[in-house]
Amino acid sequence: MKYVIFLGDGMADEPIAGLEGKTPLQVAKTPNMDRIAREGQSGSFLTLPEQFPTSSDVANLSVLGYNLATCYTGRGPLEAGARGIDLGPDQIALRCNLITVKEGILEDYSGGHISNEESQNLMAALEEEFGSDEARFYPGVSYRNLLILTGERFSPGLHYHKPDSSQGFAFNDILITPEGKEAIETADFINDLTIRSLPFLEKHPLNRERVEKGKPPANMIWPWSPGKKPALIPFHEKYGKTGAVISAVDVIFGIAYFAGMEGIKVEGATGFIDTNYEGKAEAALKALEKHDFVYLHVEATDEVGHMGDLELKIKTIEEFDRRCIGYFLERFEGDLVAAVLPDHPVPVKLRKHTRTPVPVSICGPHIKPDPILEYNELECPKGDLGYMKGDELMKRIFGI
Repeated sequence: MKYVIFLGDGMADEPIAGLEGKTPLQVAKTPNMDRIAREGQSGSFLTLPEQFPTSSDVANLSVLGYNLATCYTGRGPLEAGARGIDLGPDQIALRCNLITVKEGILEDYSGGHISNEESQNLMAALEEEFGSDEARFYPGVSYRNLLILTGERFSPGLHYHKPDSSQGFAFNDILITPEGKEAIETADFINDLTIRSLPFLEKHPLNRERVEKGKPPANMIWPWSPGKKPALIPFHEKYGKTGAVISAVDVIFGIAYFAGMEGIKVEGATGFIDTNYEGKAEAALKALEKHDFVYLHVEATDEVGHMGDLELKIKTIEEFDRRCIGYFLERFEGDLVAAVLPDHPVPVKLRKHTRTPVPVSICGPHIKPDPILEYNELECPKGDLGYMKGDELMKRIFGI
């Protein structure tokens, strides 16, 4: 038996007046997701419990059934693991976005979806200007980068604002604050770097060129989600299965790294709407030749939700269904359990994550079909899987 999860990041939404009260998933043509619902069972799953941030790291750890209370330390250290950075006991890693600020307002969490090459250029400049034995800048994928602090004086006990949930806010109002006295120095240090990065990056030739071309400048850093090195139970010990992860973004590869799963990078996988859907599906087929389980993650659906682009979200859902799920299902041979779900909603009218439980459908030899015929936010919760949380989803998939 082989197992696969098709994870459309941020795919779920809310009813939209312009769609006659329907969601993008209801309107989009998704015959392959509907097939999984029709041939299996459906329900809903809580991915973002109240006591944790509304972040994709939390949500994807939830989907994989990990106990957040014991394993979650922050997004930064997960992404450090994906970059092969082995954090020491006196190190703290933070996700470090390149953002766009205009007249003091955080306008774009992604610096206009800056390219990898441009981002690497700016991160190298930041390292040269501000890097020290205490602070190092590391490039990642597009706007998704890292800041690593080294020293006993630094504390991860910080309150922060996610940049993709803070568009339209004055950045001075949402700077990092300490949770306690031990983190005051850390908050001051990070905020000083953040504020000093603005005039430096605005003057950078690359950003001047972007402005001349009508593109938003990536003119400020935004460090967030700090933490120390996490400890996850290896996936094969937790479930008795070997696993692989296919994605384009470091946070997912970081989970794979700490869970002892194989992280598979696909040429042309970008984390955006131009990603290589077929390549990901092909990689999943190949991975199942040696692994029991594959976690196939697509980021593009999340990005268009944060952009607030309804038309593009519908198109991206359809492409995920046709070019990724459909491609895989048409070519897979053998016994298969397949599940489809998002890690969290990103309503286009809000442009940020919400805690609403997500729709899920699972089909396979041990799953007796229920009456649900379509995969979407309205129909799935009516299915026989009911409302799930914790590791209940993974146990249903594996039949344990």
